[in-house]
Amino acid sequence: MSALKPYDPAEHGWKTLNSKGFFAEVGPLWSRRLNEGWEYGLLVEPRHENGVGVVHGGMLVTLLDQAISLVAWAANEQQPCTTIHLDTHFVAPSVAGDFIIARGEVARKTSSLIFLRGTLMVNDKQIMYGQGIMKILRTK
Repeated sequence: MSALKPYDPAEHGWKTLNSKGFFAEVGPLWSRRLNEGWEYGLLVEPRHENGVGVVHGGMLVTLLDQAISLVAWAANEQQPCTTIHLDTHFVAPSVAGDFIIARGEVARKTSSLIFLRGTLMVNDKQIMYGQGIMKILRTK
């Protein structure tokens, strides 16, 4: 009996992003074009799981925050933003071997804030959703 072949994001059009900071430690983060925007992915490894064998909630929150931050960055002409609020809702577990897809969208943008919605999916099944607010940082 043969084991199932592990999911290879590159075979499905995904490319790794060069992440800096915290996500460089927990990634890699994958990305691919989705219509006018992007979607992001994480191939779950055992190191992403908690003590009961499912992806740690903090990892899911990190992924959602990173994805909607990138959406905000694009909506703000690639200028920096920072998370000032993130509200998340866990729907279903994920385990090592899963490929989690993160998608986000801008709900509203003001001169200083960007309001976003996001979701995490595995095999077209929602595992988390949330909404966040990003503060637009003014560069000198």
